[in-house]
Amino acid sequence: MTSAIIVAAGRGTRMGPNVDKLFLAVAGRPLVAHTWERFERAGGIDEIIIVVRDGLQDAFAELARESGFRKPFRFTVGGKERQDSVWNGLSALAPTTEIVAIQDGARPCTSGALIRATVEAAREIGAAVAAQRVTDTIKETDDGTFIARNVDRARLWAVQTPQTFRVEVIRRALQAVRDRGVLVTDDTAACELIGQRVKLVESSSPNPKATAPADVPYLELLLRQGVN
Repeated sequence: MTSAIIVAAGRGTRMGPNVDKLFLAVAGRPLVAHTWERFERAGGIDEIIIVVRDGLQDAFAELARESGFRKPFRFTVGGKERQDSVWNGLSALAPTTEIVAIQDGARPCTSGALIRATVEAAREIGAAVAAQRVTDTIKETDDGTFIARNVDRARLWAVQTPQTFRVEVIRRALQAVRDRGVLVTDDTAACELIGQRVKLVESSSPNPKATAPADVPYLELLLRQGVN
C-alpha cells in the first residue's frame, strides 16, 4: 500500500500577518485544494493523510466535499516543527502502508509523473526526493556581506517535494532525529543520520512552493495553464 502525507499545518508567516496561504484563492480554488487534487488523481496513491492545525479539520473536510475527493483520507494534528508534523502523519498511516510520499501543502503543481517516479525510486532505494538542478551561479560568503568563494553549481540540486520513502526508513530516520534532539529542514536530511541513500528524481516541469506573496501570480499562471 502507498500513502501520501500532505503537510498543511504551517502558518506561512512570510505571507504576512493574518494570511493563511493554504486557503488563498489561486486559479479559482484554495491553494491546498490543488495540492490535494494532485494526489487524488495520482495513480498508485491509496490513501491521503492531511496534517492540519487543530481546529481546521472541519474546514478541510468541507474542502474535500466541495472538491468531490473520493480517495480515503484522514486528518491528524500538526506538531511544533515540521518534523513533528510528519511524525504525526506517519503515526496516522494505515498499518499496511509500505511506501509514503510526503508533500508540502503549499506546493500545488506537482505532476502525477513525478509522484510516480519518486514512489518507484523509493521502492527500489528506500528514499527519493523530487529535485531540480541549480541553474544560477552560486557564491558562498563567510560574513553575509562579501563573496568568499565560488560554488560549483554542477553538483548542486534544489530539493522539493514529494519526498518519498519506505515507511520503515523514514520512521527510523525521524526517530534518530528525535533521539538526538536536532532540527532538520526536510525529511531527507533525517536520512543522513542513519546513512540512508536518497535518490534525486529530476522534476522536468515547474514544481514551485508558495512561500511569499510574489509566488502567487506565478502559481496562478501555472495552474491556469494546466501545468503537469
